[in-house]
Amino acid sequence: MKVPQRIKPLIEDGLVDKVLGSLMSGKEAQVFLVRCGDETRCAKVYKDVAKRSFKNAVQYQEGRKIRNSRRQRAMEKRSKFGRDQQEDVWQRAEVDALIKLYDAGVRVPKTYGFFDGVLLMELITDGDGDVAPRLNDITMSAEQAVKDHATVMIYVLRMLCAGLVHGDLSEFNVLQDQTGPVIIDFPQVVNASGNNNAKTMLQRDVRNITQYYAQYAPELAESHYAEEMWELHEKSELTPDFKLTGKFTFSTKAADVNSVLTMIDLAYEDEQDRKTRAENG
Repeated sequence: MKVPQRIKPLIEDGLVDKVLGSLMSGKEAQVFLVRCGDETRCAKVYKDVAKRSFKNAVQYQEGRKIRNSRRQRAMEKRSKFGRDQQEDVWQRAEVDALIKLYDAGVRVPKTYGFFDGVLLMELITDGDGDVAPRLNDITMSAEQAVKDHATVMIYVLRMLCAGLVHGDLSEFNVLQDQTGPVIIDFPQVVNASGNNNAKTMLQRDVRNITQYYAQYAPELAESHYAEEMWELHEKSELTPDFKLTGKFTFSTKAADVNSVLTMIDLAYEDEQDRKTRAENG
């Protein structure tokens, strides 16, 4: 196949030997299978901002820290340099999150380097060595659903302990390898402490993935892991080895109307995105 323009420098530098084919194309990037020595890996090529269809980027970027003051000023002024820097920050957010979460014990693809808009990372495979399927492409027993849901909740907990919320977790962003679920796609990752929408996004993440597993184990629909986690997070009592129960006693105080409206907007947006992904396979 024709070598993507952004991957050519990696071939010239000996980081990639050959592009084997296209694996998938998403709203913010296209993923290719590449040969690196004796291994087959993934090369995630980020799309230019003009071609990217990810919505409400500002909502996700709130709270991301920019250490370089010159870069921050340029981004605020929206100069060409600032827009380029904004893109770099957006892409590196996923790279940084993958490295941080891998070290925190969350099952995510291992990274091998980020090179000018191209992320080299581990290829997740199934028991036969083929590309691992996404959850929306498989079925499972009720027993497996309960087990894997518990595993994903542990991963979500560890993410929160690392200060992060996935922001777009669903059956489309979880792969199933021979040992269980593997979480992917983090460009929209949210700063749990610095983003005012973090709680709402955590609730949406947990709701989406729970609805998937509840198809096979309906009792999971009655759990409240997001609320349990967030309350402990706010009290600084959440730890990576905390034993979650999925139980939560809701307050009788009046609801925060703005939070409710935000949740409704996110739910609508998520449903539209889900329909689009299902139609595109």
